[in-house]
Amino acid sequence: MYNVRMIDGALILMQYRFHKNTLVAHRLSYLPSPDLDAFQNEPEIYLEDELYAEVVDRRVVCVPVRFDFDNNPTICRPIEHPVSHLTLGQFKNCRIPVTAAVTPYQFMSFVVSNFYHTAFTKYNSHFPVRKESFEPTVFEEEREVMHFRTPEYRH
Repeated sequence: MYNVRMIDGALILMQYRFHKNTLVAHRLSYLPSPDLDAFQNEPEIYLEDELYAEVVDRRVVCVPVRFDFDNNPTICRPIEHPVSHLTLGQFKNCRIPVTAAVTPYQFMSFVVSNFYHTAFTKYNSHFPVRKESFEPTVFEEEREVMHFRTPEYRH
């Protein structure tokens, strides 16, 4: 199940759940393609030779990236289970605090900026700017440890 299939075969999943205009939960995943060369390492291959792009490169280590948000007070605990968090890879207890829920624009911009920029082209420079954000949900204890900060805009 996915929403977007990228040029290199990577998959993007975005699921949001709202209740009366209030965000209840989200799951945003980037699953790199395990079968193709990384676009960021050799973009000219994808742009020039589609057949060669299908060759498997064993040097590439694919790491799934997932942003989760769940404001359920029975689940959330400072540092142990942040309201909004980032998971890298398939590690069960990897929950890196994130200051707020992530908007679709922020997520896609994050993916394109970090996995698809090349030395010659900044693909997210073509994105229209969206200055929207969710309210911060980070616990004070989480501000004192390594964490990710989402952009904040006044509404």
